[in-house]
Amino acid sequence: MSRIGKQPIEIPENVTVEVDAGQISVSGPKGHQVLELKSQIEVEKTDNIVKIVRKNDSKLAKSLHGLTRTLIYNAIIGVTAGFEKSLEVVGTGFAARTEGDKLVLKLGFSALVEFLPPEGINITVLENKIKIEGINKAKVGEVTAKIRSFYPPNAYSGKGIRYVGEKVRIKPGKAAKAVGGV
Repeated sequence: MSRIGKQPIEIPENVTVEVDAGQISVSGPKGHQVLELKSQIEVEKTDNIVKIVRKNDSKLAKSLHGLTRTLIYNAIIGVTAGFEKSLEVVGTGFAARTEGDKLVLKLGFSALVEFLPPEGINITVLENKIKIEGINKAKVGEVTAKIRSFYPPNAYSGKGIRYVGEKVRIKPGKAAKAVGGV
């Protein structure tokens, strides 16, 4: 039995959970999410508790048991509190700003990098810190990783786009190796 999958999920007062054939819909103050259920998993809702039960003990059903519980729990957290991740733009001449919904990055390339976030994702910029918010945890993570991929932190100079609090190990260059070596 999955240690995560067997734990019941308590539904907060301001959230409604509806279980239909093959899908579960979660609604709350921040929005609405619909999750597709696999055929090996069953969801039972009683009063304000949701339990996830697997139909058989196949390897696939066992692996989906804890995953389904976590996805439903994340949907409940998303519609009540939401999720957010933050990035920072580090480097001389590097900058970030928003124009309407669009994120515009100045990263030392010949052209500006423009990024239009998918529906349900809000991006705000304050002093070269980019905050990505949304109700879907996976989508927030994907968008954050996509923005970071435009210019990941450089191992020699340290400039680029990094997560807030991320430590970048700076490698010594050729000159430092030549002085300290042989």
